[in-house]
Amino acid sequence: MNLTVNGDTLTLDGNTITDLVAQLGLTGRRLAVEVNREIIPKSQHGDVALNEGDVVEIVHAIGGG
Repeated sequence: MNLTVNGDTLTLDGNTITDLVAQLGLTGRRLAVEVNREIIPKSQHGDVALNEGDVVEIVHAIGGG
């Protein structure tokens, strides 16, 4: 299925946010995910099914000092 992720078109092999995060190589990172302008809690990433044409924004925290 085709999604827009952070402004770019992406073909997702799975159908959940967890699948998307894994495909992007972001598993285990501290993330905030928004689907169609709605923030999705991390506890729901495996339960929320993505649909063709969804718009997803992902930001991840980067620590530094």
